Amino acid sequence: MSRSYLEKILRARVYDVARETPLDFASRLSARLGTPIWLKREDMQSVFSFKLRGAYNKIYNLPEKKKRQGVIAASAGNHAQGVALAGKRLGVPALIVMPTTTPPIKVQTVRNLGAKIILHGDSYDDAYEHARTLVKEKGLTFVHPFDDPDVIAGQGTVATEVLRQHEEPIEAVFIPVGGGGLIAGMAAYIKRVRPEIKIIGVEPEDTPTLHHALQAGRRVSLKQIGLFADGVAVRQIGKETFKLARDLVDEVVLVTTDEICAAIKDIYDDTRSVAEPAGALGIAGIKKYLQKKKNRNKPGSLISVLSGANINFDRLRHVSERAELGEQREALFAVEIPERPGSFLSFCRLLGKRNVTEFNYRYFDDKRAHVFCGIELSDGSEERDNIIERLQGRGFGVTDLTDNETAKLHIRYMVGGHAPQVKNERLYRFVFPERPGALLDFLSGLTRGWNISLFHYRNHGAAYGRVLVGVQLNKAEAGEFRDYLRELGYRYHEETGNPAYQLFAGAG
Repeated sequence: MSRSYLEKILRARVYDVARETPLDFASRLSARLGTPIWLKREDMQSVFSFKLRGAYNKIYNLPEKKKRQGVIAASAGNHAQGVALAGKRLGVPALIVMPTTTPPIKVQTVRNLGAKIILHGDSYDDAYEHARTLVKEKGLTFVHPFDDPDVIAGQGTVATEVLRQHEEPIEAVFIPVGGGGLIAGMAAYIKRVRPEIKIIGVEPEDTPTLHHALQAGRRVSLKQIGLFADGVAVRQIGKETFKLARDLVDEVVLVTTDEICAAIKDIYDDTRSVAEPAGALGIAGIKKYLQKKKNRNKPGSLISVLSGANINFDRLRHVSERAELGEQREALFAVEIPERPGSFLSFCRLLGKRNVTEFNYRYFDDKRAHVFCGIELSDGSEERDNIIERLQGRGFGVTDLTDNETAKLHIRYMVGGHAPQVKNERLYRFVFPERPGALLDFLSGLTRGWNISLFHYRNHGAAYGRVLVGVQLNKAEAGEFRDYLRELGYRYHEETGNPAYQLFAGAG
């Protein structure tokens, strides 16, 4: 089978719209991991994805009658752009069915490329079924996103470039997997030309389409799929792509959302480009692979296909929040401390000069307090274990929440609430220069016996740290505290009258 695909790939017509993208050396990541790592930059295509290769090759090879009748596709993203661009270049009418939930910016991008758009259904599956219905009604040709020999051959041209650009030894190529078009095409070429190179697919743990199919020896349909890496959110691998993958793929690596976010950051550090989650799968897979294959025999270069960069801007905050966890550079703990003045300071002194990334606390009763905190790590899980041991040795109860999905997604933002038993609480918002140990320095000043009843701090990597503090002060203490704030020298604002505080966190 790979012989026939070799010919199809070599004959594929893609460069009317595609460019030969560079194979960039990831110098920072290579130095850190001790292995030469290269990025195949398909994010640098005009539509920021490899998808235009297969779409153009498919439409180009249609009979003239089919071209005149037009083509149709179902997609909410990269495939839609590829089909629209191919149709525009070839003068072929293109109709794209997109879910009604597609972000407006993606709809407008496809429309700008000259395609007509129908919004239908709430999911890709709804759009797909409607597109198949329109194929029969309108006599259009359906351009499948992955399960088509011409599409597979077009995607396989990525492999021809990789092997031409890197003639030195290659240990493995890491390829994102959704429906399987990219990995099938690349594997068909690489295994025919340089069979010693490993083909490794990478999938999210919550969408193991190819992984489960290889285990079962047949295609399986996933009941649920993850949506974070939406570029590979496919319930079932294609028939044709699975035939190829079953024979040619050496291994599939599964990665977590946090590991994908860490990979997006790794790519940014080396290229200053922001990959979409699916596009960063290859780098996440390389890191997971290296953790397991520490004693590799005569290793060569590892190559990751950076398949796309169509990421919504509003996702970047989530990526940033989770990247440090994925890199094991942040630990999350719930810590029980005695409810008495000075407890915060004792706790922070035990952490030393480690950077505190988050600190949430709200008074509940006069016996003990639970603090939700994030600690920056430099040595991964071993350092995390050392911190837990040290805190427990000093009598603090510690629960490790680093791998707790509910804690990471929700609880960290819900710590607090009203505290009706707290009297004479005043609320202050502070801004101070951010540096390692800044929080400890700040708390060291609050040692005059005032009771802290609310505390929230989150380090966002900015030049200034921001802290919200509730302090119990009677009338006599209030003046003394204001004098102290002037001595402290940090910018601050009193927020006791803020309606957000009164409605959601106010004391008695």
